[in-house]
Amino acid sequence: MALALLLVPLFGYSQNRPIHEIHAMMIYNFTKYIQWPGYQPSQDFVVGVIGSDDVYKTLSQWYGGQERGNKKFVIKKFGSPAEIQKCHILYIGKSNSRQFDEIKAKLGSASTLLITDKPGLGKEGSGINFVTEGNKLSIELNQSAVDAAKLKVSSQLTSIAKLI
Repeated sequence: MALALLLVPLFGYSQNRPIHEIHAMMIYNFTKYIQWPGYQPSQDFVVGVIGSDDVYKTLSQWYGGQERGNKKFVIKKFGSPAEIQKCHILYIGKSNSRQFDEIKAKLGSASTLLITDKPGLGKEGSGINFVTEGNKLSIELNQSAVDAAKLKVSSQLTSIAKLI
């Protein structure tokens, strides 16, 4: 049943919702299937966004400040790679994808899940990359990047992703 909840945004809403809403739903759903080392439920769970005002606004409205499961969500917007601070997830919108290498270097070995939305960035080291094939949204999962960030991904998530 839990996997079905993850798949609903991937396949069920793609015809009815703007892509930024689907991305926001997926980002939230990923948190259910990934474990961060050392994360304690008493800590804020920080989701950062750079390069997409729409994704930032949707995440803030839908999840910001709310407690879901054992996580209290804090949504932060970064205007440049230099502004990026510690976060559990960092979504890089298409408009900032040209700065991917700089952003990745800034994060270093932090336990941050990088999520991108541009062809090729999965292979470049993004943990999860959104890919649109035809009119269907799918995800690429770079297991090496996830391992380097010391994250543990549920087999339920890996089973629906294209592994690269």
